[in-house]
Amino acid sequence: MSEAGETKTERSRLGKWTRRGFIGAGVLAGGALIIGVGVRAGNPVGRLKPIVAGGEGEELVNSWVKIGADNTVTAIVPHCEMGQGVHSVLAQMLADELDADWDKVEVMQAPADGNYIVTDTARMFVAPFTMNAANWLEPTYEGLFTQIGRLADAMLTGGSSSIRTTGQYQMRIAGAAARGMLVGAAAEQWGVPASEIVTRDSTLIHEASGRSAPYSEFAALAAEQPMDHTPKLKPASEYRLMGKSIARTDIPSKVNGTAQFGIDQAPEGLSLAYAAVRRAPVPGTSANAMNAEQAKTMPGVLQILNMGNFVTVVADSYWEAQQALATVDVDWSASESPIRTTQDQFAAFAAALDEAGTEGGEKVAGKGDASQAFGSAATTIEAEYSVPYLAHAPMEPMNCTAWFRDGTCDVWTSTQVPLAARSAVADSVGIAKDDITIHHPMLGGAFGRRLTSEYVAMAARVAKATGYPVKMIWSREEDTQKAMYRPADLNRLRAGLDENGRLVSYDSIFTQRHDPAEACIPAFYDIPNTSIRVAEAGLHLPFAAWRSVDHSQQGFFVESFIDEAAHAAGADPLEYRLAMLEGAPRHRAVLEKVAEMSNWGAPAAEGTAKGVAMVESFGTIAAQVMEVDMSSGKPRMNTVWAACDAGYVMNPDGFRNQIEGGIVFALTAALYGELDLVDGAVQQSNFHDYKMLRMNECPDIQVAIINSGDVPVGGAGEPGVPPAAPALTNAIFAATGTRLRSLPIAKQFA
Repeated sequence: MSEAGETKTERSRLGKWTRRGFIGAGVLAGGALIIGVGVRAGNPVGRLKPIVAGGEGEELVNSWVKIGADNTVTAIVPHCEMGQGVHSVLAQMLADELDADWDKVEVMQAPADGNYIVTDTARMFVAPFTMNAANWLEPTYEGLFTQIGRLADAMLTGGSSSIRTTGQYQMRIAGAAARGMLVGAAAEQWGVPASEIVTRDSTLIHEASGRSAPYSEFAALAAEQPMDHTPKLKPASEYRLMGKSIARTDIPSKVNGTAQFGIDQAPEGLSLAYAAVRRAPVPGTSANAMNAEQAKTMPGVLQILNMGNFVTVVADSYWEAQQALATVDVDWSASESPIRTTQDQFAAFAAALDEAGTEGGEKVAGKGDASQAFGSAATTIEAEYSVPYLAHAPMEPMNCTAWFRDGTCDVWTSTQVPLAARSAVADSVGIAKDDITIHHPMLGGAFGRRLTSEYVAMAARVAKATGYPVKMIWSREEDTQKAMYRPADLNRLRAGLDENGRLVSYDSIFTQRHDPAEACIPAFYDIPNTSIRVAEAGLHLPFAAWRSVDHSQQGFFVESFIDEAAHAAGADPLEYRLAMLEGAPRHRAVLEKVAEMSNWGAPAAEGTAKGVAMVESFGTIAAQVMEVDMSSGKPRMNTVWAACDAGYVMNPDGFRNQIEGGIVFALTAALYGELDLVDGAVQQSNFHDYKMLRMNECPDIQVAIINSGDVPVGGAGEPGVPPAAPALTNAIFAATGTRLRSLPIAKQFA
């Protein structure tokens, strides 16, 4: 038995660069990009081949394309598979440009060693305007963002960015470039013009001479060809795979039980020790002392450690570790936070808004003169909205297996940010990143929770302290009560209407602004005078990105208040929105489509009504209509109709799945999601008091897709979330006349 104390420096709250933070750091200034960092590297096949294509007969054509001796094409994908189907769709995009035989396409998870930084993801998260940079600036941008990506550990899966960055700007280009390299190799070997060679189903064909060959025959020679970094991509009219609902490659293993998640993986041939952990119940506190006398006598217990900000029991099995940990009495230090209760948190928010008043705070967006317009408005309305702290609650518990030996560390974990996890381990145990290997399996859900790496650092510290290969697992209670959270927030809104009910002035002030920065702006509505302000107030609980991030709060605030303006104007809420969309044809088309789908305006059955909301997030416009039945006195959701414009949807079935999942996720939060603070600690602990939406409560969901043409591709994983809560509360208002300005809903009908 042993007891040990240890302290560490915590990483930044999100562990990544934000666009505002990046600009503030001086890399971008005055809209100008610092030039001269470098140009994009050539085809690094020689360096990467031993890492990803070491099998017999395997050839690496370029960084993303591997071809086997049996003509199997493997797409090397840098994003994690967490149920969203990204491995399949990215491979689908690459295979289409490559003219590969889909039946012989496989997917490989790219290694988390720094070689597969996704520069375009770094661009989207740091400085999105560079996505449309002029071609002649591209090499310098590429060099700059490769360096930024490395600094920011920008190998991540989040922000609904995988398809619209890696897919569009890496996988498609890699597939088209590899096709060109294969054609070039065959043209040289056959002595024919490259323009006469066609490709089909992983086969090179020269029709004039009757020659043909599988890609595998020319893969090695193709790797020696120059790689075109700007190959011609297919127009939509020539797609064979993109735009089709092709079956996902990850489903069979999930059905037959062979899929490997973080909690399943471990070093081969070694007996593991298991760690159960208990973190401080109140953020910012630590363990002064512990009494572990009873735990020392319990079966299977190997070590009991006081690690400062958490205590752990290491045992032969997780059950034994968890049972022993339950007997450990810990004396935690006192919290310095003035926030002790939920009421304290919202009082702090209210104080910040009170101090800002009608003109103060930091102005983050606006146009016209909102103050003057309020003075001349025929009608003024005001409202205050609030949302609570929320947990992510992924089904796979937080876990990490670590093996520390000879100054190196191997880590097996489910993470959205493998390179950031590697950095967290390096910081926590004091070794170089190059001495850390991250094994990166599938994720059993995340929703932003696995964008942070505190649990990975904890496992590495335990492994180093014990000397064992250790699998650390957080209990459900641990992750509900002591994790990272979607921030609570308070928002005050004012609107000025002219004599015709037209919205002429709009003012919004709130306390939390994180990412995306534009989430708080009702940009697509034609409102001539707007003022968007933030009066920052501290959060008691640590926060992390939660599915749709700030759109999850702001979508509820904005779309609920637009509904209030429509009611004040005596207008139909959908028609009121349409009247403000003359300059936004894509948004108007989405709203008209959802009106058609839902038969908006048709007489409703007694006790039922419909509500509408529309939010643009992550490049996708999503409008939803909810039909709710209030005849029992409590909300019963009948149907949700969703119309979405993501520019072009690469896999319609997968896209619908993501929108449906986002709606269910959002409705769970809208109905039940809430974390209460008592004595500074979260009270909810498991699914009995942090409820999920049940099957019998789930509405019928119908999704329509609009492919609007030559516009940037939007995301799928997050855009289904923001409109759901306001569509539901707006429907409840339409049915009852009661306006719900706070969430969750269910307790207001208890």
